[in-house]
Formats: sequence, structure tokens, C-alpha cells
Amino acid sequence: MNTDRRKFLEKALKATVVTTVGVPVLFEAACASPTKVNAPSGTFQFAQVALPYAKEALEPSIDAMTMDIHYSKHHAAYVKNVNDAIAAENIAYQSEEEFFANASKLSAKAKNNSGGAWNHNFFWQVMKPGGSEFGGKVLEALNGTFGSVEKFKELFTAAAMSRFGSGWAWLVMDNGKLKIGSTANQDNPLMDTSDLKGKPLLGIDVWEHAYYLKYQNKRNEYVANWWKIVNWEEVSRRF
Repeated sequence: MNTDRRKFLEKALKATVVTTVGVPVLFEAACASPTKVNAPSGTFQFAQVALPYAKEALEPSIDAMTMDIHYSKHHAAYVKNVNDAIAAENIAYQSEEEFFANASKLSAKAKNNSGGAWNHNFFWQVMKPGGSEFGGKVLEALNGTFGSVEKFKELFTAAAMSRFGSGWAWLVMDNGKLKIGSTANQDNPLMDTSDLKGKPLLGIDVWEHAYYLKYQNKRNEYVANWWKIVNWEEVSRRF
């Protein structure tokens, strides 16, 4: 991709999000609290977690500009939009679990944006600058289920690469068994509408906005480099 095309894409991404959100970007200092909207009293709202590292900390696997746009624009928009939907539609669920267990009853706006809000909160936490080592029960479970860690990575990478269009690849625990799969758009395995169900342990965002500025159409390079920043300590904690 030439320089002019790259600059055009960067500007287009920023312009699109500003048009969609229509409000100033949420600052990181405020991201630990839910977006303030006029929701029914006592109603659960989604919140954007503060990044546990600087936006440039995941380089060279994920560049700082992508992280800035991804977190400050895309993720912030999902949080704002789902909370707007909660208020406008008088959605009275009291937790994320209840919200996703009733995904089939939600409007497209509430469902899609709730997934975007939750999925990204999860995504930031399963990455870590430089990655981390792992072992113990997670290693035993991966070896026991998939034969080896290398085979697990091969199958997980295949799920990420074979997801047509936008979506996510996941490692989940379902009734005591590890499973690999993917979901479309901003769906996740906690939703009652998802074919893949279970408790998410690891996930990768394969929407183009997660990697296109650095990798263009080379999703395979993005996924390969992403393995270098996986936070296995967080995966173990969730396991």
C-alpha cells in the first residue's frame, strides 16, 4: 500500500468514527467509569476499562496509532452506543451475564455495541507488553485437549484466519472442556445467539481496524505477531 493510500485510510478511519460517535472521545482517565446517560435507576451499564499499558507498549506487534484509534475511538463508541441503547430502550438487565444471556431479545444496536464493549475490555487484558510465560494447569489442559501447545496455536490461528470478514477467534471453556471457535462481528461466546458457547479464556480481534494500518491485508502476519504479546498470566487467571 503506497503512502497516499495509507494517509487516506488513516484520515478515513478517524473521520468515520467521529461521524458515528458524534461526541468527544472519552479520555483514558474517565474510561474506568460507565458512560453517563439517563438510564433507568439501578440499571446496569457498560464501562470502558482503562488500558493496563501505554498505547505504544505493544509495539512492534501492534502499533501505537492503531491502539489509539482502536481504544479511543472504536471501543469508546461501542460503550457510548450500548449505554445510549440501554437508556432509550429501557433495558433493565443487571449484569453482563444477564445481558448476553438475553442477546436474542436485544435490538441490533444494543446487541452489537454490547459485544463491542465487552469484547474489547477482554481483549486489552489478554495482551501484555512482551507477552508472558505460562505453564501449570493451562499448559496441561492445552496439551491434553489439543496434543501440544503448537497444535493449539495452529488450530486457533486457523480459526482467526478462516473467519470471513469481521469477527473474533476464541479459546473457551465449555462444561469443563476447552474449545476453539470464532464469532462474527461483535458476537461473543456468552451470547445466547452464538453457535460457539463457553467462558472466554483467550480471544483475538480480527476486524480490519485492529490491524490494517500496520499490516494492510496481511492478517496472517498480524496473528503471528499477536502471539508474542499474549498475556498467559491472565488466561491462567480466567482458567
